[in-house]
Amino acid sequence: MQDIEPHYNWRHIYISEDDAHSPFFGREYSEFEYSNTVYNYYIHPQWDDFGSRTLYCKIIFADYDMHVAIIELIGEWNDAIENDIMTLKYELLDPMHKEGIIHFIFIAENVLNFHSNGKDYYEALFEELNDEGGWAVMLNLSEPAQYEYKLGKLHNYIELMQIHEWRVYKPHHLFKKIESIIDQRLDFK
Repeated sequence: MQDIEPHYNWRHIYISEDDAHSPFFGREYSEFEYSNTVYNYYIHPQWDDFGSRTLYCKIIFADYDMHVAIIELIGEWNDAIENDIMTLKYELLDPMHKEGIIHFIFIAENVLNFHSNGKDYYEALFEELNDEGGWAVMLNLSEPAQYEYKLGKLHNYIELMQIHEWRVYKPHHLFKKIESIIDQRLDFK
């Protein structure tokens, strides 16, 4: 896990620690000092700690004119013990929402496990975003994690999608692709 870095090919477009609207503005990173862990495994120091003991993130893109943020995740999403959705919502999503972000794309291919425990925070997030024409998408969550996610019916609040080649897109194009998929799904409902 220590070798898995957040996606860095968009750093010429966006850097969260340089963004005055980012919750991670001004943060400094070490390339050599590993301190964060998921259980007994150290993770790369470029990942950001937002208050969960098992889930870390990196805002790899935010555009306040388009109202979109792309957030890569690593670790275990555990609502049963850690209440990660509450921590994520209060510490990361709410501050970004106050800055105008209403579209959240979570890249979850490095989320090893998912454990749900109720849907109150998911429902609250959905209602807040939906009231403003926004949405949230969980991209590339593994099949075992999707099973637990669907079992809790959380896909009704944060849409599940698979776009394995997301790295070939520029961030604006990825957003437009996901937006078009969501629009098509809404047309069928």
